Parts: sequence; structure tokens; C-alpha cells
Amino acid sequence: MQHNPKKILIVGSSGAGKSTLAKELSVKWNVPVIHLDVIYWQPGWVALPKKEFIAQLEKTLQNPEWIIDGNFDSTLEYRLQYADTIIYLDYSKYVCLYRAFKRVWKYRGKTRPDMGKECPEKMDIEFFQWIWRFPKDIRPKMMSRLAKSNATVYMFLSPKETKNWLQTQRKATE
Repeated sequence: MQHNPKKILIVGSSGAGKSTLAKELSVKWNVPVIHLDVIYWQPGWVALPKKEFIAQLEKTLQNPEWIIDGNFDSTLEYRLQYADTIIYLDYSKYVCLYRAFKRVWKYRGKTRPDMGKECPEKMDIEFFQWIWRFPKDIRPKMMSRLAKSNATVYMFLSPKETKNWLQTQRKATE
């Protein structure tokens, strides 16, 4: 199915590949990417105060086109009101953990491009547990919220499903 999305949310567990998919879709659809982690995380893994984060998010949502990747449960309901397309990467916790560990290895001691400045890649027990518990703690709420959305929702259960769908998406110029 091909439609003309302009405001796309990509959600799913850490390690699912939200940022990677956002970049790929940005190239195909010629829509700018906003990584929530870039807005939220200040140098040294310091969280932006909630009021400032929401103000920046509100400004971003007013743009005519965007792809926003990230969960940030506290603002999901708000973002859902603006999205015309939602992509949920509903991968197993094993896939997400594997990918998160792979990412930690790739970016060890460095900050990846889709993260706030001076936030070097890390894997601690809290982050591990968040990914491990995502299917039980986050997924049910996510499913409920997506069911109420008026947006077109794509849910992919594996990287292969996502890749196959991505191959069906035409470039914006086609």
C-alpha cells in the first residue's frame, strides 16, 4: 500500500531500528527526520526539563512534514494527534537486545548521530531491563493507543517484514 505520508511516527523498543528506518524513509520520501533523543538528551546524559522538551516538541509538530523516531511515553498521546502514519517495530526482546548490544559495540566511547551531543553509547542494567521488559510493560499500552489512532498504522514483527515493506515504498519523486 502506497500513500503520501507527511507526519510519521516510528515507535518500538530500543534496539528495534527506529532511527535507521527513519533515515531510510527520509531519503525515500524526502521528509526530514527528528530524533527525540537528540532533543531530550543534553550533554552527559542530562534530561532536558520536561517543559522545555514539550515546548521543542510542540514547535516540531507544527512543521508541515516530519518523521519522528522515539517512544517517550509521556508525549506519545500528544504526538499521535498529529501523525498521519505510525510505524510500530514490534520486534522480540531478543532481536532488540542483540541490536542494542551491537550498537553499543559499534559506537563504544562515541555518541551516535541520532543521540544528544556528548552522550556516549552505553548499556547499563537499567537500559537492559527496559528492553527486556518492553513487551510486558510498554507494549500493551502502545497497542491500546495505536488502536485508537486515526493514522495509518503499520506494525512489523520482524526486521525482514520491515525490509520487505520498505522495498515497496517508492521514492517521493516517482
